Amino acid sequence: MLARRRRTYFAMMGTCVTLFVLAWGVVRMWSIPAAVAMCVVAMVIPPVAAMVANRRGPDDRWWDDPSGDPKSDEWWDELDGKKRPR
Repeated sequence: MLARRRRTYFAMMGTCVTLFVLAWGVVRMWSIPAAVAMCVVAMVIPPVAAMVANRRGPDDRWWDDPSGDPKSDEWWDELDGKKRPR
């Protein structure tokens, strides 16, 4: 899951950089409004990419701190493959 989120993040950020470079390096010669529109689209991508990269998957544990319930903590540690000192 982490690798997929990381690849998606870098693809989105690569698209963002590509849009900026193409907008002001190539497209502005033919149409300034199109270049500005490309930059507006590129401006929206980084916050969305951050949300995608920081999203938790369905099998990710939401809280790493012990809950206080020994049975529940023992169960989660077993699922996570952790050994708890007794």
